[in-house]
Amino acid sequence: MDDKGTQRYGYGRAGTDPPSAPPGAGSPVPRPTVPPPMPAKAPPASALEIWLRTPRAADAPGIYGFGHTPRPKPDPHRLPARRLLGGAVLSLLVGLLVWSMFRDGYFTFWIWPAIWITPDHWRSGSGGDTNAFNAVTRIWAWVCTLALAWICARVGNWGQVWRRFVTPSLRKLVDEPETPAAAAETGVPDLVEWPELRAAQRHALADRLTAEVRTGRMNDVDYTRIRRAWSDALADPGRLHAFTDGVLREGGQACGHPSGARDVPHRAAPHDLLTRQVRIGRGVEDDRNPYQHRGSGIALDPTLLGTGLLVVGPSGSGKTRQVVRPVTEALCLQALAGQAAVVVVGVDGADLGPADAFDVVISLADPASRYDLDLYGTDDPDAAAGTLAEALIDPHGAGSGDVRRAASALSQILGPFLTARGRFPAVSELRELLDGTPHAFAGLRDALDAAGAPAMVRELNARERQTSQRGDIGPLLADRVSLLDRSAFAGFFDVTGRTRPFSMRALEHPVRVRIDLPRHGHTEAARILVRLVLAQFTAAAVARRDRSLFACLVLDDAAHTVTPESVRGFARLRSANAGVVMALRTLDDVPEELRTALLGAMGCRMAMSGVTTWDGKRFAEAWGTTWVETRDITRSPDQSGGLPRRLSRGVRKVFTGEAVTTESVTVREVERERWSASDLAHAVPAGHAVVSLTATTGEHAPPILVDLRG
Repeated sequence: MDDKGTQRYGYGRAGTDPPSAPPGAGSPVPRPTVPPPMPAKAPPASALEIWLRTPRAADAPGIYGFGHTPRPKPDPHRLPARRLLGGAVLSLLVGLLVWSMFRDGYFTFWIWPAIWITPDHWRSGSGGDTNAFNAVTRIWAWVCTLALAWICARVGNWGQVWRRFVTPSLRKLVDEPETPAAAAETGVPDLVEWPELRAAQRHALADRLTAEVRTGRMNDVDYTRIRRAWSDALADPGRLHAFTDGVLREGGQACGHPSGARDVPHRAAPHDLLTRQVRIGRGVEDDRNPYQHRGSGIALDPTLLGTGLLVVGPSGSGKTRQVVRPVTEALCLQALAGQAAVVVVGVDGADLGPADAFDVVISLADPASRYDLDLYGTDDPDAAAGTLAEALIDPHGAGSGDVRRAASALSQILGPFLTARGRFPAVSELRELLDGTPHAFAGLRDALDAAGAPAMVRELNARERQTSQRGDIGPLLADRVSLLDRSAFAGFFDVTGRTRPFSMRALEHPVRVRIDLPRHGHTEAARILVRLVLAQFTAAAVARRDRSLFACLVLDDAAHTVTPESVRGFARLRSANAGVVMALRTLDDVPEELRTALLGAMGCRMAMSGVTTWDGKRFAEAWGTTWVETRDITRSPDQSGGLPRRLSRGVRKVFTGEAVTTESVTVREVERERWSASDLAHAVPAGHAVVSLTATTGEHAPPILVDLRG
């Protein structure tokens, strides 16, 4: 048996010795075994144990909760650190100076109260004891010293200095890492011990999985996947037996992903699968940022992506490397944990992760591609006609408002063809029918007559009559379909049944799909395919019966993709546990009449550094205004005082060349843009972005300046 099987079933465990031979004739008498000494300390915790026991806290949307300590709300009366420490040191020095002057006898009035309350013979020394007076004097001196210290502490804010600087330092020195016993005492469940299983009296399963965690044979994906499987088993009791049997046999490898993968080949960003977050940067210490996000990690998760994420920035601003790639990687990890399904679309060679991180890689226009794409995505001819019409009509081109006419024309072809042939037409066949080729209509009509479908014959005849009319949309659709009828796409979009093209109906399973578009040439065809994938995803995600998986579509380049139908579809994705991530170089790639609607439909909006003022204006309008405190300073010539003061001002003006002025400060609250178009275009440093976040629960965060390299 191999080593893997040995570890799985417990044979050949490390540290076990072979049984000794029984003592035979002439064999030495075995000496009694000595028990091994107790270990000096507990074995070191595994990386997964440390990860599970790290506290998590997120006091606002978008904060990376792993190891985060919430910041206290800023006090408007809080003194700056330099001013606070300077005042404390100054009060201490003044107090020492006054105390030393009293001690050296420069001031004697401090002893008067002691003289007033003591008899005269205590001080005369004749017939009395001066020791009593000396004791009273010492006590009074201590009282005066304490009073002086109290006054200096009040003036110098020593208590605030202690709370802000001394107490945190002492706490860091005294605090120790939290142990399981300490966690149990505080009432926090120890995730290493699998409290969900123990609460259900599944102690054998919990013990097996706890051993997997402590020995390092389980990673964070395994832990999250098994927790997900346990929750599914509780929802469907019929799965409990299979879950129990799998955990007892396979331990941390139980309930595996169909691909057999337990992690992605390489992680480019920090992930926390317990909270399903991926860290994309750090909030900048800026007054315009909410106080919770200043200096905190900024992360994205399905509750934020479920409202949609729009990323706008020029080429080289880091959209793919710093935003799209981490989000894609997080969704792939969640798919391995049985929590998500992801479809990623980008040009061939884009930095979207290695091919081994995906289950299906469709390289369109590459003859070596192992997988194909379903052109229709459904068995319903009307639904297929709607998605195909949305893809073929260019929102920037002529006939952009003819989606309904196009869907009607396609439906008149797809329905009869499916009835006659039992399948949808291939690209070349669809092109011929849209062009109005007579022999194509004749052959299809004969097949319908043979199938006995008079209703479909009428549909086909109506389409044929329309082809001869002026202004028919068929030739326009045929020209758009001809972009897919190229030698580069030969072998793709198979409808004969010889292959099984990928369909969006697979979103009910935790699939990881990447679609690579041709990098050079076929630009219009690539845009048609992106619009097709977006339309199919929107329709399939909403039509899913099982919405327990978070489905997400990631578009690395969404230029010329947004249509009125897609914008309306984004709003329906929130309730379907799905979302879309779109990256654009500029909002000019979206039709002008849809730009405002797109920003309104996307709950999360990100403006990268280098956006134009025109794009910045759209973001500024979407983010609205806020009330800020402004200070207006008015300077006027100083005319006060008599002759000596005027003479001094005249001398000062001769030497400095500036007239003496007085200043009046007016403080008021005004309503201003959170981020102006000029600030977004010129004040965002390289490697930074301004992002606003909205969760599916309704929580939202105002625009945050994020350092994507932090």
